[in-house]
Amino acid sequence: MTDRSGRKVVHVPSGLSGERVDVAITRMFGISRTKAAELVAAGEVTVDGVLPAKSDRVEENAILEVNIPGPSTLLRVVPETVSGLRIVYDDDALVVVDKPVGVAAHPSVGWTGPTVIGHLAGAGFRISTSGVPERQGVVQRLDVGTSGLMVVAKSEHAYSRLKRAFKQRTVDKTYHALVQGHLDPLRGTIDAPIVRHTKHDHKFTVGQDGRHSVTHFDTLEAHRFASLLDILLETGRTHQIRVHMSALRHPCVGDLTYGADPVLAKRVGLSRQWLHAVTLGFEHPDSGERVEFSSPYPDDLQHALDVIRSAQ
Repeated sequence: MTDRSGRKVVHVPSGLSGERVDVAITRMFGISRTKAAELVAAGEVTVDGVLPAKSDRVEENAILEVNIPGPSTLLRVVPETVSGLRIVYDDDALVVVDKPVGVAAHPSVGWTGPTVIGHLAGAGFRISTSGVPERQGVVQRLDVGTSGLMVVAKSEHAYSRLKRAFKQRTVDKTYHALVQGHLDPLRGTIDAPIVRHTKHDHKFTVGQDGRHSVTHFDTLEAHRFASLLDILLETGRTHQIRVHMSALRHPCVGDLTYGADPVLAKRVGLSRQWLHAVTLGFEHPDSGERVEFSSPYPDDLQHALDVIRSAQ
């Protein structure tokens, strides 16, 4: 399908399984291979929500998203510091930020709000990596509605090493989620494939033909209306935690997109999903040492949790 911005979203057919990303784009959308490679380099292509290299191979049923911008959709970084965005760590190789809700990772078609990359530019950080300026250094992304830790590479070496680490799943990403009800058992693993929703382009769902997705959870607190979970992602699909929790009929509190109770969301004062990236750990691309960072709950999530804890 194609929206008005020129963004195309398709499932890779069986006939293209194993092909290079740039070749698949050329055959599916009728553009030159050179143009396809340029789009990949510019960060205008994702495969299952991940930025690929042009030589990466696609698999059958993978979700391929390609944005082919026209003259009216050219993107640029607006250097503008963001209130509430905290620098957790900074050195010559990378910067770790604590992203507040309502902030995108980078500029994109249709988004006019603040971005992490715009904040770094406005604060004087130098990002020297490959790709177009608006996405330089981005090796991971958090939803606009999800807060927490995110790392941005500052050097080409760090960018390459961190991108590989995320692809090989050697990065530890821990989230806390407040979900409706009580999970039974209290801890476990959700192994359920995720695919783009057939009727709603902005949503995903569990589906037999989806991509392999694994979420590990452990209940930290169980209260009358909701439970606080510690969640470790084995894979990193778009909306993975939200989709898996919704599939178990325990959506994140406040996540109206995925079936949360609007009455409960109003009661705890939430206008977004209760989901926060609390810890991030990886091998430092320069020193090789393991580094770990943590983030406290933002005020809106802490308030909601306090209301849940006090509910009788």
